[in-house]
Amino acid sequence: MDNEKAWLVRRVVLSVLFLVFVAMPLYPELFGLADITPFAQLAAFRPQGLVVVLVMALVMLVRRGWRIAAVLVAALALTGAALIAPRQFSDPSPVADGDRVLTVMVANVLGGGANAGEVAELIRERKPDLVSLPEAQVDVREQIRVQLQDLHYKGFTAQPSKAVESATSVLVSSSLGDVTFASEPGTTFGNIVVTGGSLGPVRLIAYHGFPPLRDGVATWRRDLGVLRQWCAQDPPTVVAGDFNATLDHAAFRYALGGNCRSVAATAGKGLVGTWPADQPAVVRTQIDHVVLTRQLRPGHFTTYPIKGTDHRAVVATVGVPRTG
Repeated sequence: MDNEKAWLVRRVVLSVLFLVFVAMPLYPELFGLADITPFAQLAAFRPQGLVVVLVMALVMLVRRGWRIAAVLVAALALTGAALIAPRQFSDPSPVADGDRVLTVMVANVLGGGANAGEVAELIRERKPDLVSLPEAQVDVREQIRVQLQDLHYKGFTAQPSKAVESATSVLVSSSLGDVTFASEPGTTFGNIVVTGGSLGPVRLIAYHGFPPLRDGVATWRRDLGVLRQWCAQDPPTVVAGDFNATLDHAAFRYALGGNCRSVAATAGKGLVGTWPADQPAVVRTQIDHVVLTRQLRPGHFTTYPIKGTDHRAVVATVGVPRTG
Protein backbone atom coordinates (compact mmCIF):
# COMPACT_ATOMS: atom_id res chain seq x y z
CA MET A 1 0.00 0.00 0.00
CA ASP A 2 1.49 3.34 -1.04
CA ASN A 3 1.75 6.25 1.34
CA GLU A 4 -1.26 8.14 -0.07
CA LYS A 5 -3.62 5.16 0.32
CA ALA A 6 -2.25 4.38 3.75
CA TRP A 7 -2.86 7.97 4.82
CA LEU A 8 -6.43 7.83 3.46
CA VAL A 9 -7.17 4.61 5.36
CA ARG A 10 -5.71 6.13 8.50
CA ARG A 11 -7.87 9.24 8.12
CA VAL A 12 -11.01 7.14 7.60
CA VAL A 13 -10.30 5.00 10.67
CA LEU A 14 -9.53 8.03 12.84
CA SER A 15 -12.64 9.81 11.53
CA VAL A 16 -14.87 6.86 12.43
CA LEU A 17 -13.33 6.68 15.90
CA PHE A 18 -13.91 10.40 16.29
CA LEU A 19 -17.54 9.94 15.22
CA VAL A 20 -18.00 7.27 17.90
CA PHE A 21 -16.41 9.56 20.50
CA VAL A 22 -18.81 12.38 19.58
CA ALA A 23 -21.85 10.09 19.40
CA MET A 24 -21.39 8.51 22.84
CA PRO A 25 -22.63 11.47 24.95
CA LEU A 26 -25.38 12.26 22.42
CA TYR A 27 -26.74 8.72 22.07
CA PRO A 28 -25.46 6.74 25.06
CA GLU A 29 -28.24 4.16 24.65
CA LEU A 30 -26.53 2.94 21.45
CA PHE A 31 -23.44 2.06 23.47
CA GLY A 32 -25.09 0.63 26.58
CA LEU A 33 -24.19 3.75 28.57
CA ALA A 34 -27.64 5.25 29.15
CA ASP A 35 -27.64 4.38 32.86
CA ILE A 36 -24.10 5.53 33.58
CA THR A 37 -23.00 8.95 34.85
CA PRO A 38 -22.37 11.38 33.17
CA PHE A 39 -24.12 10.01 30.07
CA ALA A 40 -27.55 9.76 31.72
CA GLN A 41 -27.35 13.45 32.58
CA LEU A 42 -25.84 14.65 29.29
CA ALA A 43 -28.58 13.01 27.22
CA ALA A 44 -31.06 15.53 28.65
CA PHE A 45 -29.34 18.24 26.60
CA ARG A 46 -29.16 16.36 23.29
CA PRO A 47 -30.74 19.16 21.18
CA GLN A 48 -28.12 21.66 22.37
CA GLY A 49 -25.41 19.05 21.88
CA LEU A 50 -26.45 18.48 18.28
CA VAL A 51 -26.14 22.21 17.57
CA VAL A 52 -22.66 22.31 19.10
CA VAL A 53 -21.60 19.26 17.09
CA LEU A 54 -22.92 20.74 13.82
CA VAL A 55 -21.02 23.99 14.41
CA MET A 56 -17.89 21.98 15.22
CA ALA A 57 -18.30 20.03 11.95
CA LEU A 58 -18.57 23.25 9.93
CA VAL A 59 -15.39 24.59 11.54
CA MET A 60 -13.58 21.30 10.85
CA LEU A 61 -14.35 21.58 7.12
CA VAL A 62 -11.74 24.33 6.90
CA ARG A 63 -8.95 21.79 7.39
CA ARG A 64 -8.54 19.35 4.50
CA GLY A 65 -7.29 16.58 6.77
CA TRP A 66 -10.39 16.81 8.97
CA ARG A 67 -13.01 16.81 6.23
CA ILE A 68 -13.95 13.12 6.40
CA ALA A 69 -14.55 13.43 10.13
CA ALA A 70 -16.42 16.69 9.56
CA VAL A 71 -18.80 15.07 7.06
CA LEU A 72 -19.48 12.12 9.37
CA VAL A 73 -20.11 14.35 12.36
CA ALA A 74 -22.31 16.71 10.35
CA ALA A 75 -24.36 13.73 9.14
CA LEU A 76 -24.80 12.62 12.75
CA ALA A 77 -25.98 16.10 13.80
CA LEU A 78 -28.36 16.51 10.86
CA THR A 79 -29.85 13.04 11.35
CA GLY A 80 -30.37 13.78 15.04
CA ALA A 81 -31.99 17.11 14.21
CA ALA A 82 -34.35 15.42 11.74
CA LEU A 83 -35.44 12.95 14.42
CA ILE A 84 -36.11 15.75 16.91
CA ALA A 85 -37.76 18.16 14.45
CA PRO A 86 -41.33 16.78 14.81
CA ARG A 87 -41.32 17.93 18.44
CA GLN A 88 -40.99 21.51 17.21
CA PHE A 89 -43.00 21.47 14.00
CA SER A 90 -46.11 19.51 14.99
CA ASP A 91 -49.40 21.38 15.31
CA PRO A 92 -51.80 21.10 18.28
CA SER A 93 -54.76 18.84 17.60
CA PRO A 94 -58.06 20.70 17.30
CA VAL A 95 -60.68 19.79 19.85
CA ALA A 96 -63.28 17.54 18.24
CA ASP A 97 -66.94 18.49 18.49
CA GLY A 98 -68.33 17.12 21.70
CA ASP A 99 -64.94 16.53 23.31
CA ARG A 100 -64.58 17.55 26.92
CA VAL A 101 -61.47 19.66 27.55
CA LEU A 102 -59.43 19.17 30.71
CA THR A 103 -56.82 21.77 31.63
CA VAL A 104 -53.84 20.50 33.62
CA MET A 105 -51.13 22.61 35.25
CA VAL A 106 -47.73 21.68 36.69
CA ALA A 107 -45.67 23.93 38.95
CA ASN A 108 -42.65 22.62 40.85
CA VAL A 109 -42.59 25.06 43.77
CA LEU A 110 -39.03 24.19 44.91
CA GLY A 111 -40.01 23.27 48.45
CA GLY A 112 -41.89 26.51 48.95
CA GLY A 113 -39.38 28.79 47.26
CA ALA A 114 -41.84 29.68 44.51
CA ASN A 115 -43.93 32.82 44.91
CA ALA A 116 -47.30 31.46 46.08
CA GLY A 117 -49.07 34.57 44.82
CA GLU A 118 -47.75 34.06 41.28
CA VAL A 119 -48.77 30.39 41.31
CA ALA A 120 -52.25 31.36 42.51
CA GLU A 121 -52.51 34.11 39.89
CA LEU A 122 -51.67 31.68 37.10
CA ILE A 123 -54.28 29.26 38.43
CA ARG A 124 -56.80 32.10 38.51
CA GLU A 125 -55.93 33.04 34.92
CA ARG A 126 -56.00 29.54 33.39
CA LYS A 127 -58.49 27.85 35.78
CA PRO A 128 -56.99 24.35 35.48
CA ASP A 129 -59.00 21.32 36.50
CA LEU A 130 -55.95 19.84 38.20
CA VAL A 131 -52.76 21.46 39.48
CA SER A 132 -49.77 19.19 40.12
CA LEU A 133 -47.41 20.75 42.67
CA PRO A 134 -44.14 18.82 43.06
CA GLU A 135 -42.16 19.74 46.21
CA ALA A 136 -45.22 21.34 47.85
CA GLN A 137 -45.81 20.33 51.44
CA VAL A 138 -49.22 20.88 53.05
CA ASP A 139 -48.40 24.40 54.24
CA VAL A 140 -47.23 25.47 50.78
CA ARG A 141 -50.30 23.94 49.16
CA GLU A 142 -52.52 25.85 51.57
CA GLN A 143 -50.66 29.14 50.98
CA ILE A 144 -51.71 28.82 47.35
CA ARG A 145 -55.20 27.49 47.96
CA VAL A 146 -56.17 30.20 50.45
CA GLN A 147 -55.76 32.76 47.67
CA LEU A 148 -58.24 30.82 45.53
CA GLN A 149 -61.09 30.31 47.97
CA ASP A 150 -63.65 31.81 45.59
CA LEU A 151 -62.65 29.23 42.95
CA HIS A 152 -63.18 26.29 45.34
CA TYR A 153 -60.13 24.09 44.89
CA LYS A 154 -59.66 21.00 47.03
CA GLY A 155 -56.16 19.99 48.10
CA PHE A 156 -54.32 16.77 48.88
CA THR A 157 -50.68 16.00 49.67
CA ALA A 158 -48.60 12.82 49.59
CA GLN A 159 -45.22 12.90 51.36
CA PRO A 160 -43.57 9.50 51.85
CA SER A 161 -40.54 10.87 53.74
CA LYS A 162 -39.47 13.90 55.75
CA ALA A 163 -37.53 15.24 52.77
CA VAL A 164 -39.23 18.35 51.39
CA GLU A 165 -38.67 17.24 47.82
CA SER A 166 -40.65 14.05 48.48
CA ALA A 167 -43.87 16.05 48.96
CA THR A 168 -46.27 16.19 46.03
CA SER A 169 -49.54 18.10 46.27
CA VAL A 170 -52.55 18.61 44.05
CA LEU A 171 -55.27 21.20 43.82
CA VAL A 172 -58.44 19.98 42.12
CA SER A 173 -61.22 22.22 40.87
CA SER A 174 -64.69 21.73 42.31
CA SER A 175 -65.86 21.43 38.70
CA LEU A 176 -64.65 17.81 38.82
CA GLY A 177 -67.10 17.02 41.58
CA ASP A 178 -66.51 14.63 44.46
CA VAL A 179 -63.19 13.09 43.42
CA THR A 180 -61.15 10.53 45.32
CA PHE A 181 -57.44 10.91 46.16
CA ALA A 182 -55.04 7.98 46.52
CA SER A 183 -51.31 7.35 46.42
CA GLU A 184 -49.79 4.28 44.80
CA PRO A 185 -46.62 2.56 46.08
CA GLY A 186 -43.43 2.31 44.10
CA THR A 187 -42.20 5.87 43.62
CA THR A 188 -39.58 7.56 45.78
CA PHE A 189 -41.47 10.84 45.93
CA GLY A 190 -45.19 11.26 46.44
CA ASN A 191 -47.69 10.53 43.69
CA ILE A 192 -51.42 11.25 43.77
CA VAL A 193 -54.07 9.47 41.73
CA VAL A 194 -57.29 11.45 41.27
CA THR A 195 -60.40 9.53 40.19
CA GLY A 196 -64.17 9.68 40.41
CA GLY A 197 -66.45 12.68 40.37
CA SER A 198 -67.18 13.88 36.86
CA LEU A 199 -63.95 12.37 35.52
CA GLY A 200 -65.76 9.19 34.56
CA PRO A 201 -63.20 6.57 33.50
CA VAL A 202 -60.37 9.13 33.32
CA ARG A 203 -57.73 9.30 36.03
CA LEU A 204 -55.37 12.21 36.68
CA ILE A 205 -52.00 11.47 38.30
CA ALA A 206 -49.61 13.98 39.87
CA TYR A 207 -46.06 12.62 39.67
CA HIS A 208 -42.56 13.66 40.68
CA GLY A 209 -39.77 11.43 39.45
CA PHE A 210 -36.45 10.99 41.22
CA PRO A 211 -33.65 12.88 39.41
CA PRO A 212 -30.82 10.99 37.65
CA LEU A 213 -28.21 11.94 40.22
CA ARG A 214 -24.73 10.41 40.07
CA ASP A 215 -25.66 7.77 42.66
CA GLY A 216 -29.38 7.71 41.92
CA VAL A 217 -29.77 6.56 38.32
CA ALA A 218 -31.20 3.19 39.40
CA THR A 219 -33.81 4.96 41.54
CA TRP A 220 -34.62 7.28 38.63
CA ARG A 221 -35.23 4.28 36.38
CA ARG A 222 -37.36 2.57 39.02
CA ASP A 223 -39.64 5.61 39.28
CA LEU A 224 -39.98 5.69 35.50
CA GLY A 225 -40.93 2.02 35.69
CA VAL A 226 -44.03 3.01 37.67
CA LEU A 227 -44.90 5.47 34.90
CA ARG A 228 -44.62 2.60 32.42
CA GLN A 229 -47.11 0.60 34.49
CA TRP A 230 -49.60 3.49 34.45
CA CYS A 231 -49.19 3.91 30.69
CA ALA A 232 -49.79 0.21 30.09
CA GLN A 233 -53.01 0.04 32.10
CA ASP A 234 -56.52 0.40 30.67
CA PRO A 235 -58.02 3.58 32.20
CA PRO A 236 -57.60 6.77 30.14
CA THR A 237 -54.79 8.43 32.06
CA VAL A 238 -53.11 11.84 32.33
CA VAL A 239 -49.82 12.02 34.25
CA ALA A 240 -48.55 15.51 35.07
CA GLY A 241 -45.52 16.66 36.99
CA ASP A 242 -41.76 17.00 37.16
CA PHE A 243 -40.48 13.80 35.54
CA ASN A 244 -36.78 14.69 35.79
CA ALA A 245 -36.48 13.12 32.34
CA THR A 246 -36.68 14.28 28.75
CA LEU A 247 -37.73 12.61 25.52
CA ASP A 248 -34.03 12.24 24.78
CA HIS A 249 -33.74 9.78 27.66
CA ALA A 250 -34.22 6.23 26.41
CA ALA A 251 -35.63 5.27 29.84
CA PHE A 252 -38.38 7.90 29.52
CA ARG A 253 -39.30 6.83 25.99
CA TYR A 254 -39.42 3.21 27.17
CA ALA A 255 -41.68 4.22 30.06
CA LEU A 256 -44.10 5.94 27.68
CA GLY A 257 -44.13 2.84 25.50
CA GLY A 258 -46.61 2.78 22.65
CA ASN A 259 -49.56 3.94 24.71
CA CYS A 260 -48.48 7.29 26.20
CA ARG A 261 -47.41 10.50 24.49
CA SER A 262 -46.31 13.95 25.53
CA VAL A 263 -48.69 16.85 24.96
CA ALA A 264 -45.76 19.19 24.33
CA ALA A 265 -44.17 17.04 21.64
CA THR A 266 -47.45 16.62 19.76
CA ALA A 267 -48.24 20.34 20.01
CA GLY A 268 -44.94 21.58 18.55
CA LYS A 269 -43.58 22.63 21.95
CA GLY A 270 -41.35 19.64 22.61
CA LEU A 271 -38.18 21.75 22.62
CA VAL A 272 -39.49 24.39 25.03
CA GLY A 273 -37.31 24.02 28.10
CA THR A 274 -38.76 24.11 31.60
CA TRP A 275 -35.55 23.72 33.66
CA PRO A 276 -33.36 25.42 34.79
CA ALA A 277 -35.70 28.41 34.56
CA ASP A 278 -33.05 30.88 35.71
CA GLN A 279 -30.92 30.16 32.63
CA PRO A 280 -31.39 31.39 29.04
CA ALA A 281 -34.02 29.50 27.06
CA VAL A 282 -31.43 27.96 24.72
CA VAL A 283 -29.81 25.98 27.54
CA ARG A 284 -32.99 24.76 29.22
CA THR A 285 -34.41 21.28 28.82
CA GLN A 286 -37.95 19.98 29.16
CA ILE A 287 -38.39 17.81 32.26
CA ASP A 288 -41.88 18.99 33.28
CA HIS A 289 -44.49 17.16 31.26
CA VAL A 290 -48.12 16.32 30.79
CA VAL A 291 -48.40 12.87 29.21
CA LEU A 292 -51.54 11.01 28.30
CA THR A 293 -52.67 7.64 27.03
CA ARG A 294 -53.89 7.08 23.49
CA GLN A 295 -57.60 7.25 24.40
CA LEU A 296 -57.13 10.99 25.03
CA ARG A 297 -56.31 13.81 22.64
CA PRO A 298 -53.38 16.20 23.25
CA GLY A 299 -54.18 19.88 22.90
CA HIS A 300 -52.12 22.99 23.66
CA PHE A 301 -49.00 23.32 25.81
CA THR A 302 -47.69 26.57 27.34
CA THR A 303 -45.02 27.42 29.90
CA TYR A 304 -44.94 30.36 32.34
CA PRO A 305 -42.26 31.90 34.58
CA ILE A 306 -42.74 31.69 38.34
CA LYS A 307 -40.44 33.64 40.68
CA GLY A 308 -38.55 31.67 43.29
CA THR A 309 -38.37 28.31 41.52
CA ASP A 310 -35.97 26.83 38.98
CA HIS A 311 -38.86 25.36 36.97
CA ARG A 312 -41.24 27.05 34.58
CA ALA A 313 -44.89 26.24 35.16
CA VAL A 314 -46.67 24.18 32.51
CA VAL A 315 -50.30 24.34 31.39
CA ALA A 316 -51.67 21.78 28.92
CA THR A 317 -55.10 20.98 27.56
CA VAL A 318 -56.38 17.44 27.01
CA GLY A 319 -59.39 16.37 24.95
CA VAL A 320 -61.59 13.62 26.35
CA PRO A 321 -63.60 12.04 23.51
CA ARG A 322 -67.29 11.34 23.87
CA THR A 323 -68.23 7.81 24.80
CA GLY A 324 -71.28 5.90 23.64
